[in-house]
Amino acid sequence: MPDRLTALEQTTLALDTARTPATVGTVDIFAPGPDGFDYERLIGLIRDRIRYVPRYRQRILGVPGRLADPVWVDDNDFDLTFHVRRSALPRPGNRQQLREFAGRVLSRRIDRTRPLWELYFVEGLEDDGFALVGKTHQALVNGLDTVDLIQVLLDNSPDEPVDPQDNWHPLPEPSAIELVAGAVTEGLRDPTRTLANFQHALTDAVGVAVAVSEAVGFSGALSDLAADALRGTRIPGRTPLAGMVSEQRRVAVISADLDDLRAVRTEHDHTINDVVLAMITGGLRSWLMTRGETIGPASSVTALVPMSALEDPDSPEASSLGSRVVPHLMRLPVGEANASIRLHQIGYGTQAHKDSGQAIGARTISDIAGFAPVTLHDLGVRTAGEPTRRPYDLLITNAPGPQAPVYLGSAPLVASYPIIPLSSGHLLAIGATSYNGRIFIGLNADRDAFRDLDVLAQCMTDALEELLDTTVRARAHRPPTRAATAEAKARVQARKESAAKKSAAKKAAAKKAAAKKATATKTTKKTAATKAAAKKRTAPDTDEPGETTS
Repeated sequence: MPDRLTALEQTTLALDTARTPATVGTVDIFAPGPDGFDYERLIGLIRDRIRYVPRYRQRILGVPGRLADPVWVDDNDFDLTFHVRRSALPRPGNRQQLREFAGRVLSRRIDRTRPLWELYFVEGLEDDGFALVGKTHQALVNGLDTVDLIQVLLDNSPDEPVDPQDNWHPLPEPSAIELVAGAVTEGLRDPTRTLANFQHALTDAVGVAVAVSEAVGFSGALSDLAADALRGTRIPGRTPLAGMVSEQRRVAVISADLDDLRAVRTEHDHTINDVVLAMITGGLRSWLMTRGETIGPASSVTALVPMSALEDPDSPEASSLGSRVVPHLMRLPVGEANASIRLHQIGYGTQAHKDSGQAIGARTISDIAGFAPVTLHDLGVRTAGEPTRRPYDLLITNAPGPQAPVYLGSAPLVASYPIIPLSSGHLLAIGATSYNGRIFIGLNADRDAFRDLDVLAQCMTDALEELLDTTVRARAHRPPTRAATAEAKARVQARKESAAKKSAAKKAAAKKAAAKKATATKTTKKTAATKAAAKKRTAPDTDEPGETTS
């Protein structure tokens, strides 16, 4: 009997609406390689590697009467060229054009009558590069028997052998009678599944309520309530990060040198993940201030941060990654003005996970799983969909990758930006991937609500510079940040203005003193002359002894 969808997979399907497509995206940028790379080579590579992810050739089939959970079946009409699409930017295409393209692609839902993925081969980038913009439904990748397609396409060395011959033959699709018979058999063997199927039907009904409320353009209250009932959470309140999600997306990306983050980590004895969260927190603080939001010392943003943890390798649900992903709610102290204190507060918040003994290091994950960031982001988003019964403002995923180059055929991967989907009521999601000495951060936001998304991206870059200014190495070798330079210029200008004022005051005082002295001298001379004239008029015609004239 075909595999059935799990409860979590069905939940993600129910939450997949026109406003909130349940798709995890990636924007991967490649250099052309010594002999170039084209669409035909990509198709040949995928034909060779897709055998390792058989679910990428399967679609979802419902059971008549909803007597049992839907099943995964081979797509008898599978067409690889439908899923792998060719696009181009006007040469030479820049990063902003690529971001606009990714935003439009990720705004659209995946066709659920076919396998739940799409991949866009984007040509025309500057320096003859190209990009892959991927879309994978949250229900597709579970980390057990299915990882993300990108993970199996990339190699540790260029030009690995490829066999483009596709000998795959789909299994026959089960008939309606076979599906019903299988459902009845499972129901007799496990009566509790009957209740579970009823709950899944209720899940579908709530999902329909979300879609209908969005379609008719309600104020958002019904949509949010329905989604909250299904997700089991409520967003904390109406903030710039919360609201009714539209059907369009806006994407921004930033990157940084991983050594800079390591310098901050070493200086303050925290983890790279702590530094990333502090960078995001500082960026959010500055961005909120540009919006004129009131920020007090105790102001905070609640983030849901999936984290990797050790798992029992003998567990029947052990993943192919050697780790599992667990949700962790974090308080991001946007009200704290001091960058070092912000970092320490975040480190304190993640300490419980570190002390649990289940935390797993980035190097361990990359050693076990190869280039697994795309799969880890998929699992992190799935974790966010689990009923937590606790509200959060923002989803942040951070997945480590290998610190050596990987290749698509002969083309080296240059950058990899994760694009995390928005859920109902949440207007922003952030993903981070470390790879080959750099960290790449993707911001996915509602297009209407975040017209200033580039401002937030710049604020995050400035926040990292602010953290770097707290390190010994940075103080000794790095030039001052733009903020520090501006502040220094302001201080110099203030000193100049103060000195000018003092100089003017001294000149005025000196001038006044000189004028006063001149006036006093004239008065003295005039008085003396008057006295002499008066004495002359009263003196006798002949001098007498003892009298003097002056």
